[in-house]
Amino acid sequence: MKNTFINSDDIRHDFSVAMSEMYQKEVPLYGDLIELVTEVNTEVLNKQPEIRQQLEHTGEIDRLNMERHGAIRLGTAAELSMMRRLFAVMGMHPVGYYDLAPAAVPVHSTAFRAIDSQSLNNSPFRVFTSLLRLDLIGDEALKQEAIAALNNRNIFTDNVVSLIEHFEEQGGLTADDARQFVKEALETFRWHDKTPVSKALYQRLLSQHGLIADVVGFKGPHINHLTPRTLDIDAVQAGMQAKGIPPKAIIEGPPRRECPILLRQTSFKALEEAVSFKNSEGGYETGHHTARFGEIEQRGVALTPKGRELYDKMLSQARKQLGVTPNADNAAKYYQILESAFDAFPDDYQTLHDEGLAYFYYQASDSSADMSSADSELGVNASSCSSTGSISKQAMADLIEQGMIRVEPIVYEDFLPVSAAGIFQSNLQDTKQSSYEGNSNQQEFENALGARVHDELELYQAIQAQSLKACLMRLNSHA
Repeated sequence: MKNTFINSDDIRHDFSVAMSEMYQKEVPLYGDLIELVTEVNTEVLNKQPEIRQQLEHTGEIDRLNMERHGAIRLGTAAELSMMRRLFAVMGMHPVGYYDLAPAAVPVHSTAFRAIDSQSLNNSPFRVFTSLLRLDLIGDEALKQEAIAALNNRNIFTDNVVSLIEHFEEQGGLTADDARQFVKEALETFRWHDKTPVSKALYQRLLSQHGLIADVVGFKGPHINHLTPRTLDIDAVQAGMQAKGIPPKAIIEGPPRRECPILLRQTSFKALEEAVSFKNSEGGYETGHHTARFGEIEQRGVALTPKGRELYDKMLSQARKQLGVTPNADNAAKYYQILESAFDAFPDDYQTLHDEGLAYFYYQASDSSADMSSADSELGVNASSCSSTGSISKQAMADLIEQGMIRVEPIVYEDFLPVSAAGIFQSNLQDTKQSSYEGNSNQQEFENALGARVHDELELYQAIQAQSLKACLMRLNSHA
């Protein structure tokens, strides 16, 4: 009898739920954060029906409350390669390459996530995964000690490796194997308060960079934050203060807008947690570590290369004008400068669409079923509205103006290097503003990964093109 395999989307969903439950137990303040985000989202949906309708049209409404992204930091190429294989069981693929070294964080990263709209709506769980760049540690002796410490650890259970191999051999997991996989995979991300390194080595690593200490100093890549998605990050930021949850000073990313773009992020400050460091007698001595926190994100429309170029230019302009890294002391001034810099960035979806600044779904509206009277006037025929997904710009503009086609924003599923660095720095209590020397090296990262990373812009372009083709086929069927 042929085995019945569990869909990878379902395994990913079950794992994300288990991860969230574990993290709430480990960091109770994260549970308070989820409650606050749920309150804010409910209020937005009740007061702004147009946002509810948009989320219904794009299929995001059901995923909103289960949306999470996490972040982990790995130490070796072998760890990254096996992590890729682990995430593949859950239908998660490496998307994008992020070099954080220029922002004084010695890692390069990718995001593991689903890559098609339906799978994302089934379970939008993502994990921002960073690989420590040991080549950026200037102290050669310390670098060798770090390498030795990392080579002495094994972050995966034997059972999870066996299940990964089983998945690869047979092309899926049965229900029993899937349940066991979730249980075993969770162990890789669990917090361990007993460290495999001495307090002296930890302090030396910490003096280099807080993230280096966080990676090298522990048994495994504990999940260092989980992130619910909010529809109003400014309300959550204010709500954290009101509830006694200490927020970071700056919301990272673009300013508040009528039509959100890309990604805005904030977090509560990292917790100081008691840990036990290994000593030379085989026992432990007490200490503390600060790294784990709770993050919140507000996602907007994905931008095209043209839109990203404009975004990067305006963000750079704002930061250059401020002259220093945004922080608690200059937050109000920074927000004012940022909003002013982004005045030239269109803030309505139609203009973003017409100027080719963002990606959109094309959907045949409810009124498109009766097209007979509009056919000749709008040119909705086999030549202008082909099943291959091509249409003249003028015909498209006419159909949108007549309400036959609606455009809905494709949500940005990925990350922003400057924002990620800002979150990392604020929660590692690292005040260094210098950048690491050394070239960005995507090829080296992909060699360690054992695969190419997907280009996120190509994925958005493909989703947009697929939606256009499906939309035109539907219009043709009514023509």
